[in-house]
Amino acid sequence: MLRKVLFGLLFLLALTIGGAYAFWPATWTVNAPITNSLLGWGVDAAPEVRLRERLRLPDGYQINRYAVGLGQARILRWTSGGDLLVSIPRKGEIALIGRDAKKTGRGGSIRALLTGLNRPHGIEIQDGFLYVAETDAILRVPFDEAKGEVTGKIERILTGLPADGNHWSRTLRMGPDGWMYVSVGSDCNVCIEKDRRRAAILRFRPDGSGEETFAEGLRNTVGFDWDAKGEMWGVDNGRDLLGDDIPPEELNHIEQGKFYGWPFRYGNNVPDPDFGQTQDSRIASAVPPAYGFPAHMAPLSIKFLHGALPPDLEGAALVTLHGSWNRSKKQGYQIVSVHWDADGRITTEPFITGFEKDDDVLGRPVDTAQGPDGAIYVSDDYAGAIYRVSYGAAQAASPATKPAEPQQEPTKDAAAPAETPTNDEALRGQGMFGAVGCKTCHGGDKPTVPLKNLAARYSEDDITALLATPPANMPSFAHLKDDERRAIAAYVLATHK
Repeated sequence: MLRKVLFGLLFLLALTIGGAYAFWPATWTVNAPITNSLLGWGVDAAPEVRLRERLRLPDGYQINRYAVGLGQARILRWTSGGDLLVSIPRKGEIALIGRDAKKTGRGGSIRALLTGLNRPHGIEIQDGFLYVAETDAILRVPFDEAKGEVTGKIERILTGLPADGNHWSRTLRMGPDGWMYVSVGSDCNVCIEKDRRRAAILRFRPDGSGEETFAEGLRNTVGFDWDAKGEMWGVDNGRDLLGDDIPPEELNHIEQGKFYGWPFRYGNNVPDPDFGQTQDSRIASAVPPAYGFPAHMAPLSIKFLHGALPPDLEGAALVTLHGSWNRSKKQGYQIVSVHWDADGRITTEPFITGFEKDDDVLGRPVDTAQGPDGAIYVSDDYAGAIYRVSYGAAQAASPATKPAEPQQEPTKDAAAPAETPTNDEALRGQGMFGAVGCKTCHGGDKPTVPLKNLAARYSEDDITALLATPPANMPSFAHLKDDERRAIAAYVLATHK
């Protein structure tokens, strides 16, 4: 009897699923790591060997794991002491990753700085306070950046932010004008909001007073930042359930008092099929996006880059594309660089790709932050990891360390091989030097990282050992045999004396 009942229940379940599949609207496609989106479940961070096999970066860049085991790692914020703060909403926690004191390219110990919070997301530090955006409030607490310690009690300077419905995350940034900016996403896929604070960016004084609506009609602008001129840019997530390729995700030039279309318009002010005929006085002045990304890529962060950078990134911003779910074929799961031409034209280039390949997802990037060493750090809420992306063989640096004196541009004679090697082992190493990518940083007339005076400082054993266990800012040579690493060592010693 029990077997008959179980069989009947299974039959009804199969019938229900089959019927739902048969009549399920085509635009309601779901193809994503859905347990991650709904429950926060992820995967273990990929080993570095696999990261380097799968991920594609521009020439000269390397990636390594800075910290793992964090869970739903979201927003990053550096302290002046060199520690890295990370919001972990599902744990209700702000974590602190200890500074890289030994300059290995790896973070130190991880500890909870604040706990018991209501889905904390945005983080800022200003005037001795650590600010955190919870889903319904803004708190601040006295904070000693140098020691990485909270030194007082939590004060919720702003409460009552709308917290029901969809889009729970609140991003908080301190603007160049000294005001506090908070993004509040819509409570739905598409609707007319009852609370005008939703689908907007709000502005407050640092003490939480003086509330203003800075910009509205922004469905879910999780990420925003200011360029070198002090102008605000934000990335907005478009609505779902219109098919694979509609609507585009948006990059908006956000200005005070402007309306950006949602829920009445999308893309280049195209009427929304549900609310496009609704009468609203703001529609006539709706601002279209400055640039459109392909649909459903889910841009979550935009960060402008500063300081000494490779020429291809000067004035650029990085945008993280968390990845689609409402699409028959996955797209996104990458980071792109955004560039502005002299005439204002916007273009993008791939920066990190490969987090998704053939429907296999090993990571979902959320936020980026430049570290005190100039490297770029990336949070991944799927693998619970922070990655460090460095250029050339730049060493990690503590902010307490005096910056290195500028070096003169190396001459061709100092950087390039002085002569062709003559012994067999070095000749073999010459070919391998190019084959494994050493020339990317160390070759050519003007190498990024010149090699010189090696023989006076290192033996062949020293360099062979270095290639066997390279620091984080160098690629892995684990696939090489010991005699192959030794051949490369012989080559560089013979030609870069």
